[in-house]
Amino acid sequence: MARGWESKSVEEQQNQAQQTVSQDEKDALKRQDAEKMRKIQALKLNRARIREQIERSTNDRYKELLGRELEHLEHELKQLEG
Repeated sequence: MARGWESKSVEEQQNQAQQTVSQDEKDALKRQDAEKMRKIQALKLNRARIREQIERSTNDRYKELLGRELEHLEHELKQLEG
């Protein structure tokens, strides 16, 4: 009878260890999702800032530079939003 009790205890410990790993994996995914959302928000804010600068600028070369930067941001956003 003692052996049966021990094997149940070991089985319970293994199950708890698996549940802990599963919870850790879920937490890691939540952190990754939150980080992705922060990156997307930062890119959108930068995009809005660059668009405003393009509208205000009178220097054509600077507008061209901002346009390339805007294209780069759009590409990054497209990849993240996938």
